[in-house]
Amino acid sequence: MGTMNIGDPVPDFELPATGDKSIKLSDLKGNNVVIYFYPKDSTPGCTLEGRDFRDNIDEFTSRKTIILGVSRDSIKSHEKFKSKQAFPFDLLSDEAEQLCALFDVIKEKNMYGIKMMGIERSTFLIDETGKLRNEWRKVRVKGHVNKVLEAVKTL
Repeated sequence: MGTMNIGDPVPDFELPATGDKSIKLSDLKGNNVVIYFYPKDSTPGCTLEGRDFRDNIDEFTSRKTIILGVSRDSIKSHEKFKSKQAFPFDLLSDEAEQLCALFDVIKEKNMYGIKMMGIERSTFLIDETGKLRNEWRKVRVKGHVNKVLEAVKTL
């Protein structure tokens, strides 16, 4: 699977999610969907990013926009993270990197001089018809959620 372009329909996918659910993109039609990929549960940057989405959830909800966080962590890890941070949205577990491959977010990273493959913090906005409307790659957490919200307001 390759990278999608802005305006392309996003292929349907289904992944296990918090709350003992399975989330399927086609079931969310009629809503805008923000999918944000983050490297690891309970790490400082990922916690901050999740809190920013949490703190702005009413703005997103009022614009028929569903927030979904995705990492390669297990559902058990996600449940702990979601509960501790009181996230009002679901976290999807992509242990097999199915969605990561679709959005091409697995990149070589350099952590303390050690090269490894990991999730590059990225966010994607899908409109109510299932088309990719916006993407943010190599995300810097500070101010990011506001940029996503501004994009949602234009839909």
